[in-house]
Amino acid sequence: MGPSSFAAVGRFMVLDPHARSRLEQASDVLGYDLLQRFYDAEEDYSVYTQLAFVVNSLALADRAEQSLGERPEICAGPSFGQKAAAAYVGALSFPDVIRMTAQLAELELDYFRTEYTDVVTHTVTRVPGDALAEYLATLTDRGEFHDLSGRLDDGMLMLSVREGLLDELKAAVGAMGGYSMYTMRPPVHARAFGRLRLRAELEVLDRYDVRAPRQTLLSDTDGSVVRTAEDMRAMLLDTFDRPVQWPAVVDGLLGLGVNRLVFAGPDNLFRRLGVTTRAFEVIALDPKGVARELFVPAS
Repeated sequence: MGPSSFAAVGRFMVLDPHARSRLEQASDVLGYDLLQRFYDAEEDYSVYTQLAFVVNSLALADRAEQSLGERPEICAGPSFGQKAAAAYVGALSFPDVIRMTAQLAELELDYFRTEYTDVVTHTVTRVPGDALAEYLATLTDRGEFHDLSGRLDDGMLMLSVREGLLDELKAAVGAMGGYSMYTMRPPVHARAFGRLRLRAELEVLDRYDVRAPRQTLLSDTDGSVVRTAEDMRAMLLDTFDRPVQWPAVVDGLLGLGVNRLVFAGPDNLFRRLGVTTRAFEVIALDPKGVARELFVPAS
């Protein structure tokens, strides 16, 4: 989930009938006007931004089915997308996914107020593996905190570090011939966050009846097939303290004979990665593109 502001997706949420339907259901569940709360939100990863991401991803999946006739047999939801995927494959009802998303977002905010308060997750690309490993080893020798949060493509990683180390990391990556991309706060998917995982399980996930997926679903941490209700619970919890491994998901999809991917959601990353475009025909349904099709200016 990259930054997904109201300015970027609000027009879609107002114009698209699938989005309006999902938004109405979500607002009923939450007991407040989600669109208004999202409009007023200032943080990139606020509770309301995360809820809007789920609403929009599922609304676009609805559009893919009903307007394009795309009814996939196999599903994956990398990173934050696994929440929408949980509803799509029937492991949780849409109302429960909305409630769970809001509760987990509040829990994360509470956790990072006191734990790892100065840690961010930074994405780098075109980084030589040997050179990066050597640099990270020097950080270990110095006692500097660092953790892998995601492997997205060859030479493209998500790294969690102390914010005070960020300028040094960017300079080191540049010296290797790589590039720095975006920085996320709060941080995500790092093995150091095991206590957050435990709290998420005990304080949130245990409230819900998580079922086995009705469709083939791949885990975003290793590309394995999620078969049982317990597998599904594990995947939802793994997101807190296990790095995303998108190349493993690609391998898993290829192993199941997939040759075409439909991306339904505000994604500007996974659908464009070389590991994705080399392996699949890619169809992208995103809020901006759909909103352009729906918008008819007054004559």
